[in-house]
Amino acid sequence: MIIYPAIDLKDGACVRLLRGEMSQATVFNTDPGEQARLFQSQGFEWLHLVDLNGAFEGKPVNGAAVESILKSVTIPVQLGGGIRDLTTIGMWLEKGISRVILGTVALRDPELVKAACREFPGKIAVGIDAREGYVAVAGWAETSDIKALDLALKFEDCGVAAIIYTDINRDGAMGGVNVESTSDLAFHLTTPVIASGGVSSIEDLKALKVEEDTGIEGVICGRALYDGRIDPKEALALLSAPAVEDAD
Repeated sequence: MIIYPAIDLKDGACVRLLRGEMSQATVFNTDPGEQARLFQSQGFEWLHLVDLNGAFEGKPVNGAAVESILKSVTIPVQLGGGIRDLTTIGMWLEKGISRVILGTVALRDPELVKAACREFPGKIAVGIDAREGYVAVAGWAETSDIKALDLALKFEDCGVAAIIYTDINRDGAMGGVNVESTSDLAFHLTTPVIASGGVSSIEDLKALKVEEDTGIEGVICGRALYDGRIDPKEALALLSAPAVEDAD
C-alpha cells in the first residue's frame, strides 16, 4: 500500500481543514516547496495535493504553490481541486503533475472523465467525497443525491487509475478512518481505491492494511503526519510489508 502525504493549499500555504470547512483551517507551513521536500526526504514515494481555493472557485488558484512543489521534488505528484476541463488537465500534466484528480466534474459530467481517460491514459483519478454515503462536490459545499458506489461504478471500464474515497465527516477530525465504508467500496470495484479522511494513528493504517485485499491500494494522510501522531518511518514500513493474511 502507498501512503500519500497530503498538502492542502489555501492562499498559497499548506493547511488542514476540519471537515472541509474553509473557515476551520490550520496553517502548517507557509512554504509548500519546503513541505514537499521534507516529505520526500522522509521516504514518501508520492504526494497528494489539493488546491482548496480552486475546488471552491472551479478553476486553478494555487498554481504558483503547485509549481514550487513540482520544482522541489522528484517523486510523482497527484493534484485535485478546480480541474474541470480537458485543457486544464493537459496543462497540469504538461507542467509535471503525474496524476490529475477529477471530483466535481465526475459527478456533473461523467463523459468528460471518460474522454480524459482516453486522452491521458493512466493519468486520471476520480475523487469521490461522501457525506453520510452521498457524494459532495464544489469543495464539499454541496451534497448530491448520488451514492458514492453508484458514481464509482460509472467509471469501472474507462481506465480510471484510482478512486480516491474521502469520508468528509472524518476528514481532519482525527476520529479514525472509515475502514468499513472504504473496504466495502473497494470490494465492489475493480478500480483500485485510495482511502482518505480521518487517518489519525498507526492503528488506522493497520486496520486499512488488513483490508488491502479488498482493493485498497493506498491511503492519504494529512494532519496526523503534520502533528506527529504518525511516524513516517513506522508508517512506511507497515504499508510496504506484504499483505496481511486474514485470520480466517
